[in-house]
Amino acid sequence: MKYVVVILVSVLLVACKNQSKQNQSISLPQNWEFKEVGKDTWYPAKVPGEVHLDLLKNNLIDDPFFENNELKLQWVGASNWQYRNNFTLSAEQLQNEFIELDCRGLDTYSEVKVNGYVVLKTDNMFRSWQTNLKKHLKVGVNRIEILFQSPLTYNDSIVKAYPYQLPSGSESVPLKVGSFTRKAAYHFGWDWAPRYLTAGIWRPIYLNFWNEVRLKHINCQTVSISDTLAKVLVEIALEASQSSNNKFTLSINDEKNGLDVVKGVNIIRDTLLILNPKVWWTNGLGDPNLYTVSVRIHDKELVIDSLSQRFGVRTIELVNEPDSIGTSFYFLLNGKPVFMKGANYIPQDVFLPRVGDRHYKRLISQVKSSNMNMLRVWGGGIYENDIFYDLCDENGILVWQDFMFAGSLYPNHPAFMETVKAEISENIKRLRTHPCIAVWCGNNEIEVAWKNWGWQQQYGYTATDSVELWHDYLAIFHDLIPSIVHQYHPSGNYTSTSPLSNWGTAENFNHESMHYWGVWHGKDNFEAFEDNVGRFMVEYGFQSFPSLKTLKNTMHDSSLYLTSDVITNRQKSYIGNQEITRQIEKYFGQVSSFEAYIESSQKIQALAYQIAIQAHLNNRPHCMGTLFWQLNDCWPGPSWSVITYDGSEKVAYQTVSDLYQE
Repeated sequence: MKYVVVILVSVLLVACKNQSKQNQSISLPQNWEFKEVGKDTWYPAKVPGEVHLDLLKNNLIDDPFFENNELKLQWVGASNWQYRNNFTLSAEQLQNEFIELDCRGLDTYSEVKVNGYVVLKTDNMFRSWQTNLKKHLKVGVNRIEILFQSPLTYNDSIVKAYPYQLPSGSESVPLKVGSFTRKAAYHFGWDWAPRYLTAGIWRPIYLNFWNEVRLKHINCQTVSISDTLAKVLVEIALEASQSSNNKFTLSINDEKNGLDVVKGVNIIRDTLLILNPKVWWTNGLGDPNLYTVSVRIHDKELVIDSLSQRFGVRTIELVNEPDSIGTSFYFLLNGKPVFMKGANYIPQDVFLPRVGDRHYKRLISQVKSSNMNMLRVWGGGIYENDIFYDLCDENGILVWQDFMFAGSLYPNHPAFMETVKAEISENIKRLRTHPCIAVWCGNNEIEVAWKNWGWQQQYGYTATDSVELWHDYLAIFHDLIPSIVHQYHPSGNYTSTSPLSNWGTAENFNHESMHYWGVWHGKDNFEAFEDNVGRFMVEYGFQSFPSLKTLKNTMHDSSLYLTSDVITNRQKSYIGNQEITRQIEKYFGQVSSFEAYIESSQKIQALAYQIAIQAHLNNRPHCMGTLFWQLNDCWPGPSWSVITYDGSEKVAYQTVSDLYQE
């Protein structure tokens, strides 16, 4: 059941110059076209969309997932692309004080022109971009053009001029640009993903019309909870076009206050008291009760703007401190220690605009049905769409939210730091009110890599180089990001990296968060899971193949054998098929067919997860969390997932569901 708390904000604009109008937001019409830069022919495009999908829809390329088309289509990511559209404005629309172009997601390096004027230049896939267009617009037909430049050509000279070669995720090509590009790292390839450098308008574009004042966002944070009363801090951000000494009338739950409005963003704070609160709990512990705050701005009888925000009454605390064993790492939800059961989540497709609401609903339903209470949004993907967090709120699934940095070192350019600052600030403000957000994590595996993977020798860093590179690391993950978290989400939890402890020695399993890869990368047998249990197991896993039916949808029957060129390319792990084969033969003996191999791979994966998760459960409270790698896939291929690209469930899905029922 949802409980509604209504906050009414009334703004009386005295002696305003123009009669107030309702603020309005409209999406640009669906008559987009695209072409390759340097070519003459334009083709229909879909927005939100992406260039590979537009090429596919126009029959200009074959299915990117079929056979080894990945290898044939690398030219797409190396090319530059142009999109355009026309939209019509009336004289009445042009009378609005502000007409803002609101681009929710541009992938990645783009130049935006409106009626021939450059209005935006973008360099970050993870940000939205806004600019006031009014002076460039006219009554009638207006044109928007967006030029997308390949990350390869954009960063070529930047990478070559940088004083160090930087490790860059799983990029295996000579020119590694991923570290310099604020773009989903898995698009550059990973050990479970193809390399497809996407480009395009991947989230919606709007025109926002507003006058005098508008609502920006609402932030609700639980301050305290008792059985009879909850205190929730409510922050309302509204933007005014000019300062005014006139008194505004502000009404929050019928309690009126007067205030002055200054030009720019005004933050209004109040404490909301909720009697006999219905607390938000995780899946398996109780109901994920949600409240709704609705805010409206009035000018006399006219509603100028409105905004709603759901929130949960709950507290979440990460306890990461020395104890009698070593260093703890666990979560208190509403004051209660909770053992976290879940998985690592990756984007559901290489081509993100293809993921619709139905995909999110199906996947989170599978997560809930498998008795999970936490997902980790891994740092080589994206900050997910709002619906992902909405569904986690509704289903009691906590979210470990990585910031989008993974397995790489990053440049300390002023421009790079500035766009990172904007990215982090925006996404914290967008997501912080969701009760599902449990912890912000600076990055995936960078610190453990620096200390243990031998980057210094691999890249020839001198002692002086190492000092400077480590300083750059600290500047982002120990200074910049935590300062932004503290500014915009002071009650939120932050951990600088995952893991905080490496699996190399037995003592390390007494400390903090752990990624255990002795099984798989270390080629240990499954029994090693029983002897290597950390305080919070953030990653561990074992690969398997998707079903034969799934593979047949993306390759010819003639390619369905283990050593075919297609299967060899589809296996992105450097030890993948060899390690799967070794463990199959150890536990089940040799198999007689490729179909039997696939089935055995899923059984062996299920056995690995059974041994690992049971060991983690048996070692409570020493261990207070188990998040296996990985939940899902972004294309049809072998991986550590328990749910395949097409949504079907591997054998291990039922295994973990049964274990997580405890």
